[in-house]
Amino acid sequence: MGSRVQGTRADLGSAPQRLKFRRRSADLVCMFEWNNRYSVQIGSIDAQHQTLFGLAEELHTAMSAGRGKTVLSPILDRLVQYTMVHFADEERLMRLHDYPGLAAHQAQHEALTQQVQQFQAEFNAGKTTITVQLMIFLKDWLTGHIAASDQKYAPMLKEKLVA
Repeated sequence: MGSRVQGTRADLGSAPQRLKFRRRSADLVCMFEWNNRYSVQIGSIDAQHQTLFGLAEELHTAMSAGRGKTVLSPILDRLVQYTMVHFADEERLMRLHDYPGLAAHQAQHEALTQQVQQFQAEFNAGKTTITVQLMIFLKDWLTGHIAASDQKYAPMLKEKLVA
């Protein structure tokens, strides 16, 4: 007990004080905020990426507010469906313009699609819930994929005047 730091009333003031933590409301934290550093400089793709950010933020906000499955499930469904539409459009553009990295890019899309569809099935069956860890995974995947993989095809598609 000798190593324990003890203060006196004089050290702490006249009355003991409790630590005060500033509470941050989860709804004030925007986890999926679009930033121009994610831009691939192709208007149609950037617009789709912004929509994905918006849907993911809607899901995060609902989760943070403690909303139930009846609210979360339709948002998750929209996010999954829109992601698949986006992937198909991106791959169509890469195929149309003979992007040499198409197969590798498709493999990344397919891997995420399988993971998300498995999660969605488990969520709909009541076997899992939407957690902060899931939201962090989605954010890391989305921002990492745009920053690394999508930025690789952008110069070639811009050169072909894809808008």
